[in-house]
Amino acid sequence: MNLELFIAKRISSSAQRTFSKVIVTIAITGIALGLAVMIAAFAIVTGFQGQIRSKITGFSGAIQLVKYDLNTSLENNPIQLNDHAAQLLSKTPGIGHIQSFATKTGIISANDEIEGVVLKGVGTDFNWQFYKDKLVSGKTLTLNNDSIANEVMISQFLADRLKLKTGDNILMYFVQEPLRRRKFKISGIFDLGIEELDKMYVLGDLKVIQRLNNWKANEVGGYEIAVNDYKKIDTISSYIFQNAGEDLAAYSARERYPAIFDWLALLDVNAIVILVLMLLVAGINMISALLILILERTNMIGLLKALGAENLSIRKIFLYKASYLILRGMLIGNILGIGFCLIQQHFRIITLDQQSYYMNFVPIELHWSVVILLNAGTLIACVLMLLIPSMLVTRITPIKALRFK
Repeated sequence: MNLELFIAKRISSSAQRTFSKVIVTIAITGIALGLAVMIAAFAIVTGFQGQIRSKITGFSGAIQLVKYDLNTSLENNPIQLNDHAAQLLSKTPGIGHIQSFATKTGIISANDEIEGVVLKGVGTDFNWQFYKDKLVSGKTLTLNNDSIANEVMISQFLADRLKLKTGDNILMYFVQEPLRRRKFKISGIFDLGIEELDKMYVLGDLKVIQRLNNWKANEVGGYEIAVNDYKKIDTISSYIFQNAGEDLAAYSARERYPAIFDWLALLDVNAIVILVLMLLVAGINMISALLILILERTNMIGLLKALGAENLSIRKIFLYKASYLILRGMLIGNILGIGFCLIQQHFRIITLDQQSYYMNFVPIELHWSVVILLNAGTLIACVLMLLIPSMLVTRITPIKALRFK
């Protein structure tokens, strides 16, 4: 029989003084709120990172394979995928999908308004699933190998700015020698939620750009590569770069959009700061509660010492008692934290300004492994922090304790 645990249970079930009840309640509340905030913070940070990464990689691929040159403009130089590069991509593990693309700058004229844009041409190998989820109205492009589609998709940002809607016709001018003009019909309107992309890009047929640039049918601006595991994006990108050939270069999404990914990295720092602060608050509350409990039970400590109990045994009694309080707080914290995450995940009750945060709601991505680690870390950290104040038991002598009132 575990005597220390038995006594700790008896202490827990017995009546307590009003003051100690208040302190214990505050300690439990601190742990509950701290754990709930940690769970919510990590779920929100992970959700933000996942949502923005999926938008960036969905729009332009996790990796882009383009011509290796000093061209820094928004227009691509043509490449042909030789047998070596094609075989390399087909055998590289972790690659999910490969699709061709090309870009060309232009000017849209509509309703007495003009706007500079980049026409992104895509082919029949394009995966439309990402854009189907982002469609506001209309439909995606219908492409085939036998004819050129004179349709485009524009963003909600451009549609509002140029006063356009699905089915409208627009003129797009391409500044080259000689000046080219093309008439397009708007097949659909999308909303990525990232203003830097929404205000710039228009989706169209890759064959339009091939004709404007006098490219051959097998010449494209580059290839977008989707990966199965985002964590391996840098490894796969580096491998393709080193083995694709001297005239080809591979760039990951992190290299193409460093500002956005640097901002996402800062969110990890914020989550860690919240974790440390919440653990400190919970630990300090528990230390205060344990000290009050020890002082409240001074007579009991003196009696146990008079009966021959060792300091370590008495310390265990209060550590068991404190652990019980910690577990109560953690149970409440899990209910609050996980409950908030599930409600926000399904009902999106907390909204955001999309222009500032790239999305119109607080995203939640709850990983149970993270929840388990947060619970384990909270329990271990709090118990370790209580080892030092529990040493107060060693300073209490039987004679003084039995006289203590």
